[in-house]
Amino acid sequence: MTFDTSPFASGHTEQRLRQLDKLYHYSRLPQWLILLSASAISLLVWEHTERPVLLAWLLLIGLLVLLRSHLVNRYRQASNAIKLRLRWRLLFYLGNALSGLSMAYVHLFLVPLDNFSLQAPAYGLVTGVSLCVSIIYAQRFLAFITFALPCWLPPIIYLLSRDDPSSPYWGLMALALFSCLMLAAAFINRSAITTARANQRNEALVARLDDARQQAEALNQQLTREIQQRRQAEQHLRDSHDALEERVRQRTAELEQATRALSASETQLSLAMEASELGLWDWNLETDQVFHSHLQEIFGLPAESVTSMLRDLRPRLHPDDVRPLQETLVRHMRGNTPSYRIEYRVRHADGRWIWVEDSGRAVARDDSGRVTRMIGTRRDITARKHQQEQAQLAATVFEATSEGIYILDPELKILAVNQAFSVISGYAAGDVIGQPIYRLNDLADAFDTYQRLSQLLHTQDRWQGELLEQRRSGERYPQWLQLTVVRNHKGETTHLVGFFADLTTHRQTEEQLQYLTNFDALTQLANRNLFNQRLQEATGRARQYRYGLALLHIDLDRFKYINDTLGHDVADQLLRLVAGRLSDLAPEADTLARLSADEFVILVERDTSLEQLSELAAQLLKGLRQPVSIMGHELVVTASIGISQFPDTARDSLLMITQANQAMQHAKHLGGNTYRFFTRELRAYSLERLQLENQLRKAIEDNQLVVHYQPKLHLNDDSISGAEALVRWQHPQRGLVMPGDFIDMAEETGLIIALGDAVLHKACRQASHWYHQGPTPVCVSVNLSVQQLRQSHFARRVQHILEECQLPAEYLELELTESMFLEHVDAVAHNIAELRAMGIRLAVDDFGTGYSSLAYLKRFPVDTLKIDRVFVTDLGQHSQDAAITRAIIAMAHSLDLRVVAEGVERDVQLAYLKQYGCDEVQGYLISRPLSAADFTAMLQEHRGLMN
Repeated sequence: MTFDTSPFASGHTEQRLRQLDKLYHYSRLPQWLILLSASAISLLVWEHTERPVLLAWLLLIGLLVLLRSHLVNRYRQASNAIKLRLRWRLLFYLGNALSGLSMAYVHLFLVPLDNFSLQAPAYGLVTGVSLCVSIIYAQRFLAFITFALPCWLPPIIYLLSRDDPSSPYWGLMALALFSCLMLAAAFINRSAITTARANQRNEALVARLDDARQQAEALNQQLTREIQQRRQAEQHLRDSHDALEERVRQRTAELEQATRALSASETQLSLAMEASELGLWDWNLETDQVFHSHLQEIFGLPAESVTSMLRDLRPRLHPDDVRPLQETLVRHMRGNTPSYRIEYRVRHADGRWIWVEDSGRAVARDDSGRVTRMIGTRRDITARKHQQEQAQLAATVFEATSEGIYILDPELKILAVNQAFSVISGYAAGDVIGQPIYRLNDLADAFDTYQRLSQLLHTQDRWQGELLEQRRSGERYPQWLQLTVVRNHKGETTHLVGFFADLTTHRQTEEQLQYLTNFDALTQLANRNLFNQRLQEATGRARQYRYGLALLHIDLDRFKYINDTLGHDVADQLLRLVAGRLSDLAPEADTLARLSADEFVILVERDTSLEQLSELAAQLLKGLRQPVSIMGHELVVTASIGISQFPDTARDSLLMITQANQAMQHAKHLGGNTYRFFTRELRAYSLERLQLENQLRKAIEDNQLVVHYQPKLHLNDDSISGAEALVRWQHPQRGLVMPGDFIDMAEETGLIIALGDAVLHKACRQASHWYHQGPTPVCVSVNLSVQQLRQSHFARRVQHILEECQLPAEYLELELTESMFLEHVDAVAHNIAELRAMGIRLAVDDFGTGYSSLAYLKRFPVDTLKIDRVFVTDLGQHSQDAAITRAIIAMAHSLDLRVVAEGVERDVQLAYLKQYGCDEVQGYLISRPLSAADFTAMLQEHRGLMN
């Protein structure tokens, strides 16, 4: 590929002037693009570059914009003779060089080399603007080279010479882009030269046609004069009739010969017009009459339908092209351009838009200089435009796709590669073009593989499959390759196109998915899927070889509480530690797996006695109970273990899992930190719990729940200051069922929300009765579950119940556990805030027994702390309990909080609490929970005693 570096392709003055006009016409846009990109880059590096350097650079670019605008205005005002002087070109190229250097200044002085977040957008802006400006100037090589070299070469040399990790790669990327830009500029330059020459030939052809027409008119005038002369000669020289006839015959023969020559010339010109697909038009501007050839071929219109330029052709112009066409035509009519040439869209007779190239010039003017006649040519360039768009689209797809692409000749030599090829293989385009594709791989069979593929593609057009390839670094990687054959019209192979993708990530993902299918990502133990497979295989072997299996189902106690209170990070570390301990405690286990959040199983594939299994279970419980410190929290973990045996109690793997789970649930129901074997009695117990669950659901619907009230004694005046609402189940067959027998079940099954709402409604209705009808108003405390608080509309439902029961909010107290204040759910915090804003009292139940921080006392508006019975039971016997109780009371009073002590059953406990300044107490010493009627009677009796 070569560039035309002569002054202009034709060497003619008119052509030189036309190209120089184009350069100056398009020179403002690049300068404004540079100014806009400079502004964007200044915003990016404002905080990272010395302000004087940055401002000086911006001032330089602004000065170049002003100088360029001034130069363009001066050029437009100059005459054609002055425009052809050398200085206009020199000034233009000098401005290009300065503009290129100003863009290179960004890489050299403005963008820090160690800041990729600035380099990427800044270099991207500079590269985009440089590419755009270079393509605009590419039609003129000297204009292109005077901008591109100063813009690209200094940054490339500078980046390649740096020793930091990223600059050489930026330099290589810039060098690759500059090389591609040079190649693209070469193609654009050659296309521009070819187009200019074609236009020059067309204009010359138009000129010859005009000359031919003038010659024909001259011949016709000459013929007319001679005919007149002949008539005069016949009139005046009748005596010379014979001689005159001879002369006339001779002259007639000459004229016929000239006419035949003219006809032949016209035919030749017509054939030339047909071959070039040009339509000739002749426009009389005074009458708007137009003659147009090839109307049917170009516009699909019959010739007789177009007689006026403005009336017949202008309405068919595309709306977006009307103004540019008018401006181009007016500039030519005013003499600013030697000819008129433009490309625009016209609606074809079939309704589609076609692209037309129009060329012409004014051939006649009146005395005032106004154009009266224009002649030109017109041709359909729709196909050429489509080809250009397709070529541009193909080039964009070629470079933008994430798949590597290379093009080979029939000898398997690389002709072209895309950017993805270099990214995947590590080879730059310049390193591989011209090289055989098999040379990039040093595997012994690389040559044979590609030769075999080449032979295979002689008989088919496509092959795809997986190959083992090698990167430039020497790393081997799996590659999915698709080879496609390109053939000519004879069926001969001209090119091979390869599309390939790197399968490395795909392989790694497959391996990771395969691992995650069978193993738990957190603990690295077998997961439920792998455990089920191994258990089925184990039961099959045990049945075949007649030996026993044992399955231990392990569930951590209160794990959900730890997870909710201390967070997922602590819980995850705890699970990993438990998995490690189980592996150490049961090395003889054939399978250790994690089934779900806090559930583990151990499978023992051998005959084991009950004593051996009991010893193993006890060993597991003892090992798990050892204290552990995680993220500053000292934790003691207990577990519940259920054991099933094959074939003693279970006949298949599914039944083993079910029985072990039932035994584990029974151990957990007994309080945890123990193990249980599955027995027939346990199966009956499980069925009983299932029946009880169904009965509880029906009990809520049938209003079988009743509320008892345990009074609270105010220690200052020994008055009944409140009551705690405690639910009971009036079972039709079993009688009064205590909450310990069904509350846990309600929480597990989700019935706790409906149960809690029912208790809250009954307690508020009874408190309203005492408020309105006596004997005295009592504040009733109701325990809440975390499931209730998690509901977004819970606070509004409480407000609705208070309004329905006509109970003032201050006579309702809601008891929450410490873990509820630490719930990471927006609805919980929102409900707590709304409840307190309504005037409802909030109490912390079982204070001091959780893992939580005391910070929630500052964040949430609490009114009361309830000391758990664990600190009250041994009060007076253990100094530690006394110290803790005294500290809780002192801290609560310092925070203006009331203190209620639970579980007071002995006088000595009451005495200590009075001594420590406790506000209220409740427990069997005061009273057991009473029905509403009994509590009312107690209030009346106590009121009488107080009076």
